[in-house]
Amino acid sequence: MIENFDQLRETVLSCKNCKLHETRTNVVFGVGNPHAKVMFIGEGPGENEDLQGIPFVGRGGQLLDKLLAHIDLSRETNVYIANMVKCRPPKNRDPERDEMEACMGYLRNQVYLLRPKIIVCLGRVSACSLIDPKFKVTRQHGTFFERNGILMMGTFHPAALLRNPVNKPDSLEDFLKLREKIDELGIPV
Repeated sequence: MIENFDQLRETVLSCKNCKLHETRTNVVFGVGNPHAKVMFIGEGPGENEDLQGIPFVGRGGQLLDKLLAHIDLSRETNVYIANMVKCRPPKNRDPERDEMEACMGYLRNQVYLLRPKIIVCLGRVSACSLIDPKFKVTRQHGTFFERNGILMMGTFHPAALLRNPVNKPDSLEDFLKLREKIDELGIPV
């Protein structure tokens, strides 16, 4: 394991472990407070993220920021946001298994350095990879699971909420449950 974020970032920026490096503009390492106890993990960068090198900066990211603000959280101060893969899959397709496996060590290293108390999986891809391969976002969203001493919850991906706004109230409820859990556990934010 790499023992600091700067060194890990430098390693990831030069990664060529899978074919995604061939088409990327930028590696999207992660953003937020490196001491945060709440971590959000999406599936992979989209076009805007690839161009800017920052996760969740498009319309979905704007929605995520609003949901975070609603529960007094912010990427600038008290959460950390990353993705399963650090390079954009072509045409925003789901990351393939070998691509996620190529990046999994980097994600594990980010989790190791952060030592989060709670991880929120944004969307089916990350929830199936990190919580349960059979995870169903429409049925299990907002439910907490414990994995290796970390509480994990899956919820709707912000981009999916833009495509299907009928799920926005459920997503807001998930974020309110997250806030309740943070307060219940006395997690400093």
